[in-house]
Amino acid sequence: MLVCDATNWMTRLMPFLIPSACAEAAVNDHRVVLYYQTTNSNNSASSHISLLPLINSAPQISVTHVLVAAIHINEDGGIHLNDYPPEDPFFDQVWTDTAQLQAAGVTVMGMVGGAAAGSFTRLDGDDASFEKFYAPLHEMVGTYNLQGLDLDVEENMSLNGIIRLIDRLKKDFGNDFIISLAPVASALTEGGGNLSGFNYFDLEKQRGSSIAFYNGQFYYGWGNAGSAADYEAILDDGFPAAKVVMGMVTNPSNGGGYIDLDREAPVLQELTSENPTFGGVAGWEYFNSNPGGTASPWEWAAWMADHVRSAAVTAAEKREIPATEAVWRGVRKAGRRVRREVKKVYRDYIA
Repeated sequence: MLVCDATNWMTRLMPFLIPSACAEAAVNDHRVVLYYQTTNSNNSASSHISLLPLINSAPQISVTHVLVAAIHINEDGGIHLNDYPPEDPFFDQVWTDTAQLQAAGVTVMGMVGGAAAGSFTRLDGDDASFEKFYAPLHEMVGTYNLQGLDLDVEENMSLNGIIRLIDRLKKDFGNDFIISLAPVASALTEGGGNLSGFNYFDLEKQRGSSIAFYNGQFYYGWGNAGSAADYEAILDDGFPAAKVVMGMVTNPSNGGGYIDLDREAPVLQELTSENPTFGGVAGWEYFNSNPGGTASPWEWAAWMADHVRSAAVTAAEKREIPATEAVWRGVRKAGRRVRREVKKVYRDYIA
């Protein structure tokens, strides 16, 4: 323990030298992912929103991944984290916090893209153009010891373009570098709405081994986190549960499609019971997450970790469900089997 205390002290002084000896992974067996975009209250440099309660506020760490957002590649070849370059003093405390999270065993990644278009268009040009716009991204990953990137492609990009980017990241940072994508949930179903341009089924077929997971956006009308149905539709169309993370908004003010936690609880219980390898949950975003809100946003991760624990750990730990709910689940499972068979017939004999 004394050694760990010493390394934590050193981390505060030298935040980019991450000790591995004291790293302790989150205790839950499914991912709990948090996006971290609002880093300061009212965009004030003196009002930092700390990540440290995620590792200090409870005996056990619940969050598994923190995604620092959003990285934007500019037309002039520069790079910004939201409104400022990543080296701006505005983010000094951010990088100190993320280093301490990594020392505690939490995976810290960056999120590229999102609603502000341009980054992926710039990375989708010819080889010379790609090198120009990839260079600052490569430098940022190395400088801030990001352990992976979440590619949130909300603009038209070619399949060859996203494959080139994935291949280059793996080549430069190694097989342990984590790559996730953040499609709208419907893009993971056959014929569903898609903001990315390329087809996710084609991408999974060609580079699935390089992609750790998909943070599906089950909100803004692209999917419903208040039911297991949309998630199960993705599984029925072929994506493995272990790679599909259910993304949701953590507060009604963060976007349309917010689901109250009381309503979310039985959905998560059903998903973990029916799918022992359930990929986990992702929250957009950290700073005002319920149930704690801005006063205690770290409580979301603890609540989620408790509710996505594998229901198969022991039979005694399985939560009781009302008889009517059990019947409804049985009906839906039968419907899923019919749907799978109909789609199989269509693919094999009609399409």
